[in-house]
Amino acid sequence: MLQSLHVKNLALIDEAEVDFTGGLNILSGETGAGKSIIIGSINLALGEKIQKEMLRENKETGELETALVELLFVVEDARARAQLEALEVYPENDEVILSRRIVNGRGAARVNGESVPASRIKEIAAVLIDIHGQHEHQSLLSKKKHLEILDDFAGEALAKEKSALAGTYHSYRKLLEEESRADVDTKEREREISLLEYEVKEIEEAALREGEDEELESDYRRFSNGQKIVEAVNAAYGNTGGAEGASELVGRAVREISSVASYDDRLSNLEQQLLEIDGLLNDFNREIADYAESMEFDEETFYEVERRLDTVNHLKDKYGDTIPKVLAALDEKRERLMKLCDYDSYLEGLRADMKKTKATLDKQCKTVSDIRKEAAGRLTEAVTAALKDLNFLDVRFTMEFERTADYTANGYDDAGFFISTNPGEPLKPLGKVASGGELSRIMLGIKTVLADEDAVETLIFDEIDSGISGRTAQMVSEKMNVLGRNHQIICITHLPQIAAMADSHYLIQKSVQNQATVSTIERLGAEQSIEELARMLGGVEITETVRKSAKEMRELAESKKRGR
Repeated sequence: MLQSLHVKNLALIDEAEVDFTGGLNILSGETGAGKSIIIGSINLALGEKIQKEMLRENKETGELETALVELLFVVEDARARAQLEALEVYPENDEVILSRRIVNGRGAARVNGESVPASRIKEIAAVLIDIHGQHEHQSLLSKKKHLEILDDFAGEALAKEKSALAGTYHSYRKLLEEESRADVDTKEREREISLLEYEVKEIEEAALREGEDEELESDYRRFSNGQKIVEAVNAAYGNTGGAEGASELVGRAVREISSVASYDDRLSNLEQQLLEIDGLLNDFNREIADYAESMEFDEETFYEVERRLDTVNHLKDKYGDTIPKVLAALDEKRERLMKLCDYDSYLEGLRADMKKTKATLDKQCKTVSDIRKEAAGRLTEAVTAALKDLNFLDVRFTMEFERTADYTANGYDDAGFFISTNPGEPLKPLGKVASGGELSRIMLGIKTVLADEDAVETLIFDEIDSGISGRTAQMVSEKMNVLGRNHQIICITHLPQIAAMADSHYLIQKSVQNQATVSTIERLGAEQSIEELARMLGGVEITETVRKSAKEMRELAESKKRGR
């Protein structure tokens, strides 16, 4: 679960530290107090794009402040740990820390102190937390989203079959492309054969070997700079091995020190150092003399190196930027040439491969579709039950399947949710029936069902109460209570019915400090929570009657929770 959130220098927040608990964590506050900043901060830490309006400028310099968001998760669930380890993330003392530091508008993400790209932190975050944003329920208008929800629910059994299907589909697409290329007339085929024969011969006659280009470039540099090398080597040898060179001078120094070394131990140490230097210089002189003797500059050899290097570079420019790529191109051209030369046999084999691959693909698509349809029955039954708990009293919720016009990497299913919310009404596509408030509740029902199948422990709902009130709000709060049994829920809400159900209640408020507007967040005690509920119930004027109603609402919620 998400144990703590640390935010610094973001929007209206100077610095805030929030410790969350298990169960239902409620965040409330007046409109504009900064509730959205909390969710925005968490999203930043999870790799979302940096919004410029969230960054703060230093009043004195006008430069952007360095911002920081840090999330501390405690991971005890075995499935979640296994998924993290598959991503090469290993909790330390059951803890995983995700952080994002933003300097000059650019973010740097870390996991347990190790730098990672934002894309990777998103993969890791998907194991730890699921955020339902204010407008996410609108995604239910897309049939594509419906299939994603079903596939998430179907789980590992479907994922394994989908992976195999995707591999077959890509093979099928390659065969289709090859079939398209193979459909050429006799003249075009003869032209291609002629070109391939020329290209194969050109590469084969070059007799390339891996690493040859590097050797040639080294030889070319040596030959083209031969005069400079000779002059430098001779000068170096003269300075070290000549009559007045370093070797002779060091030899004299050795003799002088050796004559007095027996009088002082420190001189003995200096003598040993000089002897080592003398030995190294003598070794160096022998090696550089051998190098000078081996130096040859043959005009004909240089010409051969230059000509061969030109040949190699020409082939690299034409067929690939490395010798291995040129040799790989040779293999491909030989294979293509062989197919075109034995064209009828090639076409027969290609069509046989197409038929076999298509049969496999069709079988795999059917397997995937069968798994989906079985899972769809379980999913829609569970969602229907959840929707009834959310005040959809006569709801019918199903999923209908059609076939796509052609195969896809995801199979051939085109599936969508259908719903009827009133008795006697026919089932209609979800996107054409549900209002905004209904979509919000439907998404909550789906999330509730998926949560029971998922290892993700922390769920965040940003204003799930959009478009609801009264009895429906009460039922949503009870569903939140049920969901909080096995998951950590963090929920931003405006409704007292939902806030009253909190296991932990946090107040976000805006104030003026040092002539600047800042947002703060604090965890409320029991009496403070009732006062906040009274504010949510009564608005500007909070009377004793409103406080009494808030207290009764809290007591009723506690009674419901004790009956979990």
